[in-house]
Amino acid sequence: MPLRMSMPSPTSPYAAFDHLATMVAVVSPDGHCVFANASFGDVLGWSSRSVLRDSLFDWFVDAQLVRDTVAALVRNDFSSSRFEAALRRPALAPGEPLPVHVIINQIEGTTDVLIELVEIEQQTRQDREERALGQARANKELIRNLAHEIKNPLGGIRGAAQLLEMEVESRALTEYTQVIIQEADRLQALVDRLLAPHRKPHVVSDVNIHEVCERVRSLILAEFPRGLEVERDYDASIPDFRGDREQLIQAVLNIAHNAAQALAEQVTSGDAKIVLRTRIARQVTLGKQRYRLALELHIQDNGPGIAESIRDRIFYPLVSGREGGSGLGLTLAQTFVQQHQGTIECESEPGRTKFKIVIPLP
Repeated sequence: MPLRMSMPSPTSPYAAFDHLATMVAVVSPDGHCVFANASFGDVLGWSSRSVLRDSLFDWFVDAQLVRDTVAALVRNDFSSSRFEAALRRPALAPGEPLPVHVIINQIEGTTDVLIELVEIEQQTRQDREERALGQARANKELIRNLAHEIKNPLGGIRGAAQLLEMEVESRALTEYTQVIIQEADRLQALVDRLLAPHRKPHVVSDVNIHEVCERVRSLILAEFPRGLEVERDYDASIPDFRGDREQLIQAVLNIAHNAAQALAEQVTSGDAKIVLRTRIARQVTLGKQRYRLALELHIQDNGPGIAESIRDRIFYPLVSGREGGSGLGLTLAQTFVQQHQGTIECESEPGRTKFKIVIPLP
């Protein structure tokens, strides 16, 4: 049976669907695609022209449910329907269906129907990103207020200890005043680190992500010259982008340094490994905005993993899985990445911890 195929011209009523982040197809009653937008092709791993060659019904694990729903809309039993289904992905991962939320609507004046597919995983990820962004804003406000509240009395305590030291003659008492001054200085340094991201201007220039990775790699290997391998896995086609090079170096260094410290046992036995991996991601949604291209930077280690008790809170300020840690490294990394309109996520299990930084590309 010949299939109906038509590619939308710029004046086509369906052309605007190509700008949507969700998958959208216009389907005839027999299931053949009249139109499929760019996102549809990206998810399936096919071009839009290839998508148009097949029946949309065949892409679903339960084709009968979709077929019956389309038929009901064509009969005017109802004008819209929503349900969850599983979409086959033969071009990318045979046997691994993609869970989707299906929205089917009538198109006025025609028997064709409009089918929109929202990846359930994508929706979950967007919700998670929104929560993380809201939490980061709350954290920054809390940190800023707390730091300012600490700074003023801290200066008074240090000044009083200095005056007291000038008055006392006992060496033992002088040691006590020195403890006060040193601890005040330590707290002052902590407060300065809390406020640093909000004070330092965002210096924008062309950034090559591999230069950032190489700088971090050299710093880590200088500190851990034996027992640790830092493997490169770069995609050389990734273009430069506009950003703050020093902020990105600091963000990646904070993550890689945490990984190196967590690998203490593996460093001793000589099998510690950190992988710096760069890839291009296509049609990425960040903060409700769709980007054609994005950079993915993975920082992966073979350490013991992050304790489950803090796994959901690792980006919160002052939360650390290491004794003596300040708990600020990942908080600052998240702040710097978000200043580049990006996101940072973590997956961790014993033997494998991976941080993924995603930043939009021009």
